[in-house]
This record gives sequence, structure tokens and C-alpha cells, in this order.
Amino acid sequence: MGVSRLDKFYRRLLLTKLFIGGWGKPEDLKRIFEFRKIIGNREKCRFLVPENYPVYINKTEDHSDCQIHEGFFISPLEHLVPGILPPEAVNARFQFIVPKRWKKNRPVCIHLAGTGDHFFWRRRTLMARPMIKEAGMASLLLENPYYILLRSSLKNVSDLFVMGGALILESTVLLRWLEREGYWPLGMTGISMGGYMSSLAVTNWPKPIPLIPCLSWSTASSVFTTGVLSKAVNWTELEKQYAINSVYEEEIIKLLEYCGADSFKMSPEPVKQVDSLEHLLGLSGEEAETRRGLLVDPEEGGAGDRLHHLLSSHVNSHGQSLDSLQSFHADNTPRDNTPRGKNTDSTKYSRPSLHRESISFMKGVMDECTHMANFSVPVDTSLIIGVQAKEDAYIPRTGVLSLQEIWPECEVRYLNGGHISAYLFKQNVFRQAIYDAFDRFCLKYPNLH
Repeated sequence: MGVSRLDKFYRRLLLTKLFIGGWGKPEDLKRIFEFRKIIGNREKCRFLVPENYPVYINKTEDHSDCQIHEGFFISPLEHLVPGILPPEAVNARFQFIVPKRWKKNRPVCIHLAGTGDHFFWRRRTLMARPMIKEAGMASLLLENPYYILLRSSLKNVSDLFVMGGALILESTVLLRWLEREGYWPLGMTGISMGGYMSSLAVTNWPKPIPLIPCLSWSTASSVFTTGVLSKAVNWTELEKQYAINSVYEEEIIKLLEYCGADSFKMSPEPVKQVDSLEHLLGLSGEEAETRRGLLVDPEEGGAGDRLHHLLSSHVNSHGQSLDSLQSFHADNTPRDNTPRGKNTDSTKYSRPSLHRESISFMKGVMDECTHMANFSVPVDTSLIIGVQAKEDAYIPRTGVLSLQEIWPECEVRYLNGGHISAYLFKQNVFRQAIYDAFDRFCLKYPNLH
């Protein structure tokens, strides 16, 4: 199956560069990888988020068909890995869209945002409000860390992993809060990056739960190394940092644990010239302009040991209070980021293999933190319905393990076309998959409240 020409064309319309700051601080990457070993094991982190973690509602709007509540809470990641989140992302923010009349039970689906999906309008308009009308289902929309103040273009590679860790823990907070408030059944969904993040969150949930990942797959590594988004990556800066700072290839690469059948496979393909947007969509110029507005762009030493000790102690205590988590603090001494240990002359920096080495390192760190095989298998994979586009150029499936190989009982539904056309025209298919997964859960677990 080929890839969508529309996907390739749309990527060329966007001038945004990804990871303009580079890989991120080596010490931050080390802390993230250490934390991934904990959060990737459901039993180890089962008690990281207290059952009664505080959640606050600070605004309510009344509409004809629903109430829209806005709320916030402190991201648990701030307590567990202090200082790793930017200050504006410490407070997690959400909208809770509740129907005025329930049709059956009180179902709630948590929607995680895709790249570029700022605030809540897009998910509220295209998914949440139609779900109230069609199924009487509530939606909870969680804002992505780094998206506050419109910071959607992640500055560092490490930011993506911080975002993932935060969303896993924040989803746990919200699921437990919804349980306390008496809502049932609960499920999770997301489109593109939101699908990845919802999948990661469900691996951490200790109960059966419907999961509907749309336009995502088993790992994000292919997105940034072989997909069309790889053309937006600031490889010049990444290659430069990889060349002049030996810590990446001499220390960090040794922390990468994923060595599965699809590890470190590369086959990048060049992006070719394509036709106009109007031609590819089959729309008039005016219609294409309208649709374009809805497009989503698929986006120090000892610290690790201390983190592992803290989290292991917390897990073993089962009832330990949140205050005790604050006893762990990152080393706040000034960090010397001066490159060292590697020749910085032009010959070293321009070695022919540098681009290939940087791509391979990117795949390694992405697989470490995003590959589903590095996380616990969801409690009941038969409750998972994935929706994929057959010609998706943003989310390549060639050369990586399939979701069915990692989660054998999950269902995958395929749509004709690519990533962009599916997002524009197939929201109703995504919603139907949500309803089907929730129905499947209710039939299988009618008394699991």
C-alpha cells in the first residue's frame, strides 16, 4: 500500500520545525529514562497517584444540551520528578462536557489531544458535542503539557517524553476522580499523537477499560524517522549536538532497553513533488480553504538512582502520602552543558555517517519512551479498537511491530486514504469505534463499577 499524496503535500505547507532546541539536556534524558522503567510497569506505579488526588472545578458554563466544566489539578509528575515540567505546565487543565440528559448509564470518554490541537475547541466541536447528541456520552478533554500559551512546537526531543509521562499520570488522576464522582463506564481515546498518549495511559490503568486510538500505531519512532514529519525535524541541530557531546552515544545510548524485532530499522523515503491541495481533496478552492482550517498537524549523575529508590519505596508503602513524594528533589546545582569529550573540529562534525547515526539514535530514544512493547499490556486488550488510515504517511507501519502483535486481542479498523483525509472526513468513524468499544465493555463487565 502506498502513502497519501495529500499527507505529503500538507506537510510541505507547514513551515514549523520540530525540536529546534535539540535533544534536551542529557541529565533530563537520564531522569526520564529512569522514570520510564517505573511507569512502564503497571504494578510498580500502581500507588504513585493517591486515590483521593485533589481535582478542582473553577468554572461552569450552561448550554442547551450540556454543561461545560473547566478544571485543573497539579500534575503528579511535578511531585515525582520535580522541575522536569516547564512552570506553565505544572497545573494540568481540562474541560468536562456533560450532557444534561443521560441516555444510558453515565459514560465518559477522556480525549487526549493531537499535535497542534490547542486548548479544547477542536475536540469539543468535532467529537464531544456530536457524542452528546448521538450517544448521550460525556467527554473530558485534557490539555497537553507544553500547549499552554500555544507552545505546540516541542523545543526538545526530551519534551515529548516529559509530555508522555505527565499525560499517563494525569489520566490516572482523572479516571480516579471520575470513578469517585460515580461516572461509568470510562474510556480513553485520541487522534494521532493523542492516540499514542491514550494508549500509553491505558497501559498504566489497573482495570479493564475501552481504548480507541485513532491514527496512531505501536511506536512514535517511525513518525520522526521515516514519516513525512521527519522532514520537519531540525536534523542540523540534532546532528551538531550528537557530534560535539559524547554523552549521547557513550552514555545515553546504553540506557536504551528496547531491543525488539523492529528495533533500529531504518528505511527513510524522500518526499516527492505532489499536486495542489484542491486537486488532492477533490474540492473547490473555497471548500479546500474551509477544510484547511480544521487540519491537524500530526506533533546528573545519581539522579536516576535516587528517583528509582524514591519510587520503589513509594510503591512498597502502598499508603504513603503525597507529601512524602516532595522529599525527592532534582539536583539544583548549576549544570555545565559545555560539550566535552568529543573532537569538535569540522572533520568530526561532518563525518559522513553523522546523519545516519542521529536517525538511529532518534529511533532508539523514541522506542525507549513510546514503544508499546516497553509498557505493560492493558488489562483487557479485547476492549481496544484502533482506527488506522491505509495510506497514512504520518504514521508509517512498515518495519515496526503491529498493535496486534503486541496486543493480540485488539481490533484494528482500516480506512481508505491518508492521515489528513481521515482526520477531515472520518470523525464519525472514530466516534462509532468509541461507541462500539464502550458497548463491548458493558456487555463483558456489566457489574464492574
